Amino acid sequence: MFPNQLTTMNHQPTTIDINCDVGEGVGNEAVLFPHISSCNIACGGHAGDTHSMREIARLANENNVKIGAHPSYPDKENFGRKVMQLSDQELQQSIRNQIDDFVKILINENLTLNHIKPHGALYNQIAKNKKLATVFLESIEDFRAHTTLYVPYASQVSEIADQRGFRIKYEAFGDRNYNDDLSLVSRRLPNAMLENPIDVFEHLFNIIEVGSVKSVTGEQIPIKADTFCIHGDTPSALEILTYLSHEFPKKGIYLNK
Repeated sequence: MFPNQLTTMNHQPTTIDINCDVGEGVGNEAVLFPHISSCNIACGGHAGDTHSMREIARLANENNVKIGAHPSYPDKENFGRKVMQLSDQELQQSIRNQIDDFVKILINENLTLNHIKPHGALYNQIAKNKKLATVFLESIEDFRAHTTLYVPYASQVSEIADQRGFRIKYEAFGDRNYNDDLSLVSRRLPNAMLENPIDVFEHLFNIIEVGSVKSVTGEQIPIKADTFCIHGDTPSALEILTYLSHEFPKKGIYLNK
């Protein structure tokens, strides 16, 4: 069972957003979508094409899942997980092209873009690099007034986005371990991932209830989160989401769907 602090706390009913990165070639969206409330659809940078974007956006709509764009460094070879040396103009043009292509599909399907969440190395870089964060935000300026941005808490991009009037949601990861500075443990390390459903539950429950995350050094680091990600390509993603769907309501925590 769970540690005593998880089973005895008097939790008031609350709702949460759980998101998944999808459209990345795994093909498990149909089984994941009943368990989540928003999704981030790869739009051609690290994965995805016109067909996958259209089909997964339709499927999200059928499951009442909010639709987000998931732009990346334009690097399918490395799945967007390596930093690319691009000029500011090259990066901005790539991000604009990716999102514009996706939005055209949504318009044709009479669907709405709810949010934008950068992917992989780009996500990690703009969290700590002020200049790159500014470049990224300039590339999505056209969406500032009516689209939410999913960003990590206490990051460069979240601070600059807030100053510039973007609507933001702080994101935390259920299936990733954290360092003491709230950066994610590198995927090159064996302890980067959390794949056991009970471990993920305890990890997320601590963030929701206590407002802190247990780092790999054992420290409790303060964190805020409005949305929680389970990666669609995590091997146990369905098992994790099914478990959360079953156990969270026992704690008065419900999916905002």
